[in-house]
Amino acid sequence: MSRKALDYDSINENVKKAQYAVRGELYLRASELQKEGKRIIFTNVGNPHALGQKPLTFPRQVVALCQAPFLLEDPNVGLIFPADAIARAKHYLSLIPGGLGAYSDSRGIPAIRKEVADFIGRRDGYPSDPELIYLTDGASKGVMQILNTIIRGAGDGILVPVPQYPLYSAAIALFGGSLVPYYLEETANWGLDVNDLRQSVAQARSKGITVRAMVIINPGNPTGQCLSEANLREILNFCFKENLVLLGDEVYQQNVYQDERPFISSRKVLLDMGPPISKELQLISFHTVSKGYWGECGQRGGYFEMTNIPPRTVDEIYKVASISLSPNVPAQIFMGLMVNPPKPGDISYDQFIRESKGILESLRRRARIMTDGFNSCRNVICNFTEGAMYSFPQIRLPPKAIEAAKKLGKVPDVFYCLKLLEATGISTVPGSGFGQKEGVFHLRTTILPAEEDMPEIMASFKKFNDSFMEEYEDHRGYSRM
Repeated sequence: MSRKALDYDSINENVKKAQYAVRGELYLRASELQKEGKRIIFTNVGNPHALGQKPLTFPRQVVALCQAPFLLEDPNVGLIFPADAIARAKHYLSLIPGGLGAYSDSRGIPAIRKEVADFIGRRDGYPSDPELIYLTDGASKGVMQILNTIIRGAGDGILVPVPQYPLYSAAIALFGGSLVPYYLEETANWGLDVNDLRQSVAQARSKGITVRAMVIINPGNPTGQCLSEANLREILNFCFKENLVLLGDEVYQQNVYQDERPFISSRKVLLDMGPPISKELQLISFHTVSKGYWGECGQRGGYFEMTNIPPRTVDEIYKVASISLSPNVPAQIFMGLMVNPPKPGDISYDQFIRESKGILESLRRRARIMTDGFNSCRNVICNFTEGAMYSFPQIRLPPKAIEAAKKLGKVPDVFYCLKLLEATGISTVPGSGFGQKEGVFHLRTTILPAEEDMPEIMASFKKFNDSFMEEYEDHRGYSRM
């Protein structure tokens, strides 16, 4: 019998090549254990609400009213919802003929794109054009749309930081391109050296690869570092000289837990640099409602902004966006509320500030608890989480553990993380899923478990790690950076 189109041997090879470790083997095993009744702490994905973070009140009130507009006709609506939430809901409904159940413009609701443009203008000190802002179903959809536009075939390369968020490796594989890694330096707090970038590009070109774009993740995922203004200038100059598009993944811009390097956008640094670079370098910037103190992952709201992209290319991006008809409409309202929250004097302002500051201050404390906890463990080294939502400790695995993993056909850090999962219920992601230097092993965990649960989680990890090291340690040396 001839093979059918959806038999495994017949499907698109790029689909098979795409790997996404965040929902990979560890996650599947954790889900099995959960079905068997084991308590699982899912720290494998940055999913704040699933780990107990409470939604912000004001945006949920506004979207609730937009989802159920008949509530606005109830004479008692003002007893349940504050006046500013009612006003914002009426404003958004006035923008959407047919309400939340109707398609919007394929680029997103024009007035909400204007709210995003105003937010960017306030943040960067330079006006933004709403015609160059597209609302998307989370930042991931925007990233995939832009990569699909850039990648023409296997000869096209995308510079990606290693360790990297596996969305990039998966999407590049799916679209048939080539990932060109540049390694972040763990001993320099996951810093970026432009000399390493030059070396990566030269090596790719020697293999016949045309490097077309560079990805930065700022603050970093999984590494948690925040790029300085000086570092961003170096990166922008490098992209300008090498004629690369810069893709700025800035979804964690609200998640900063130190004061030395506050978030600064690639766009602001670019425009500060002035002509010719500010007029010529092509930049796409991404943001989302899924991270920060919002954590609205399930709403799937995001945007990308295009800087110095030719009008004909913008038209082609619009055409492809139109194939999906419309981004998620309720998520567009969440985005509007994120970039235009309650202001001083509004009824909901004090509560909004209290809730958002409480979340960020707790995340800052949790980042410190987790870093200190890992660094107190045997054969574990962890840089402080400056930003984003993750710790990425290095696990110095004894040779016996590496040998045991190989006998089972497992990557050593996968072996360690599976043992951790079985013993403690803590579901992490092995560092190999993000990329790492050969012979060095890590795991990624979010800093999102409830603050009151952190001491118990870290104690459980420490107990497991001590036991693991005791079992496999034979003092013959270790994997290390």
